[in-house]
Amino acid sequence: MQKKYLAFALPLLLVGCVTPGGDSPAQPGGTNAYFALGTEPFWNVEISNRWINFHDADGTRMRVANPGARPSFNGERYVTPTITVDVTHQRCADGMSDRHYRDTVNVDVDGRHLSGCGGPVERTPALEGQGWRIIAINGRDVVAGRSEPAELNFRDGQLSGTAGCNRLSGSYQLAGSRISFGPIMSTRMACPGPLMAQENALLALLSGPLAVASGDNGDVVLSREGVGQIRLGAWLR
Repeated sequence: MQKKYLAFALPLLLVGCVTPGGDSPAQPGGTNAYFALGTEPFWNVEISNRWINFHDADGTRMRVANPGARPSFNGERYVTPTITVDVTHQRCADGMSDRHYRDTVNVDVDGRHLSGCGGPVERTPALEGQGWRIIAINGRDVVAGRSEPAELNFRDGQLSGTAGCNRLSGSYQLAGSRISFGPIMSTRMACPGPLMAQENALLALLSGPLAVASGDNGDVVLSREGVGQIRLGAWLR
């Protein structure tokens, strides 16, 4: 029989209480609690070494023993008779702010299926004020240009750069972890096929809003789900 208890935090407060930890939620023998939350409706989950605590805006409060994590596809799963928490290590937006989290979290409780986010909050990298070399477009390493490397520069709302062929320019707006662009103009020089394909892929991505996230080793990833991504590395110059 589920045990009711008084939660110590409101759902909105947990937004600021996400605890950076290792690469997975708290496991038996770990020390840090793992937090997840959802909106519409509001709910939150805390997974500690001993307990899984759940509550929502309707006043449902539940505490069950932590059975330990089961491996799942790209994540972990916690299964009890009354609540199941499925953690997938896939980037997640909370839907009400510019915050992005490391994990997508699904909870089944009391016959309801709830979706939300969990794990550490991703910090938006400092994109503006410097030049970035383009490392890869849609997972493909960039082809070397004729005379200048592929790069993008973000300064004072103005974008400039090249994919290795034509020079590109336009305006941009950066709001939190999203960047959008005005019309992109370019020169019209003809280039070898691989360079033109690379440039067309870049222009397609710059035609709509992109999410901004930190990658590995100081890289920055600009991406749009279902379309592709641009991986940037800071110039050491």
